Amino acid sequence: MSVQQILFSLEGRIKRSTFWGYLILLLPIYGGGYLMDLSLTGQAGKFYLIGFLICFWPTLALNVKRCHDRNRSGWFYLVAFIPIIGIWYLIEAGFLKGTESDNRFGPDPLK
Repeated sequence: MSVQQILFSLEGRIKRSTFWGYLILLLPIYGGGYLMDLSLTGQAGKFYLIGFLICFWPTLALNVKRCHDRNRSGWFYLVAFIPIIGIWYLIEAGFLKGTESDNRFGPDPLK
């Protein structure tokens, strides 16, 4: 799977290491804008918003593909936004192995 497919397509599956690797690469964009705003104004503002907008779709695509790897619909990602219960999503997407062999969302990314 190409970088473009990983970051912009909502189809397919990705393994945990790919998920974490790309999230770590997106972190400086989120954090850099936030830190820039904090140093200039003392609160989140336009630079954080720009970073958020740049990272929104790639983050969504990564999470949907991890849901697919666990054989769940991409809508399962919404669980992440429920207080306390969102920890369940973090465990599923970030730490549990995907379904072995092919599933309805595509071939096993480990093979």
